[in-house]
Amino acid sequence: MAATCLSGTSGALYYKPAGTKGTFTPSKVTIGTEVIEVDPFLNFKVGDPVKFSIINAATGEAGTGTLPAGLNDSATFFISSYNATTGALKVSATNGGSDVDLTSTGTVASPNEFQVEYGAFESVTQVREWTFEIERAEIDVTTIGGTPGQNVPFREYIAGFGDGTGSATAYMTNEDTAMVNRMIQDVFQRQQVGASFKLYIDQVFSGGTLSDTLSRSIEFPATLTSASMNVNPDDAQAVTVNFRPAGDVNFDFNQT
Repeated sequence: MAATCLSGTSGALYYKPAGTKGTFTPSKVTIGTEVIEVDPFLNFKVGDPVKFSIINAATGEAGTGTLPAGLNDSATFFISSYNATTGALKVSATNGGSDVDLTSTGTVASPNEFQVEYGAFESVTQVREWTFEIERAEIDVTTIGGTPGQNVPFREYIAGFGDGTGSATAYMTNEDTAMVNRMIQDVFQRQQVGASFKLYIDQVFSGGTLSDTLSRSIEFPATLTSASMNVNPDDAQAVTVNFRPAGDVNFDFNQT
């Protein structure tokens, strides 16, 4: 069967905002006020969808324990308030609803802890194009004192650490809550924990819903490094955001 070349028209960029992952312990949960104290100076916004989980802080993998009563690890909650100075956070079960009633502080033993993070990747619909480049470092392992010969010996190398860089060009809009505007502002967010990209090469929908099984994508936590803006009377206002991986890169190029 002949192969069909992919087209950039099926590409897309999805994003999780920077500063939207925090941890806490039972001592940081206050029953009665419904306050959860996470790290200060994060980037949670009212209305952000979030999920709770338990992680092992030593490994970063899933941990053991019991979440505070009123929370669970399957539902999506919404930020109802967040104080960046104190880290005081409240959540609701519905966007704009009343604060979740916390009736216990939960149980967890070190190195396990509770985690709250942005719920899911959001589409940045104003992106014109994105680029992503990966490379491997070369380590010179050439030795001296080899057997003499007629030809000059060649240097020997082995593959070293991987690295990558990327960029996305997007159009600014007059919508204050647009994810594209938030992505641009995140370049200046001091704590960028939680920032992640999912770059779709081939975005496939099934039954009206995006199917990650059928789509091809590149996913990674990211550090946003710079933004450059272009404003002139003849063109739409474009911004190029540059980023690089901040952890493992997952390539999902299969449709199985």
